[in-house]
Amino acid sequence: MSQILEATFDGTVFRPTETVELQPNTRVQLVVTVKSVTEEQPTSFLRTARALQLQGPPDWSERLDDYLYGGVNLDDK
Repeated sequence: MSQILEATFDGTVFRPTETVELQPNTRVQLVVTVKSVTEEQPTSFLRTARALQLQGPPDWSERLDDYLYGGVNLDDK
């Protein structure tokens, strides 16, 4: 299997910018190509949201205010 990933080196380890589907402790071979800052594009909100792998109730989007603020939505009064 071959996959091209983008990552950031924090001085100790490489941190991928997206989810990598590998088992922990899988040995890989890295070929490092430094990207210039001008090549880097901002990460989209949806890519960031997917990477967080958030879990929530099925009605999360419908009752967001209830979950964030504890029940009563003042706009409904």
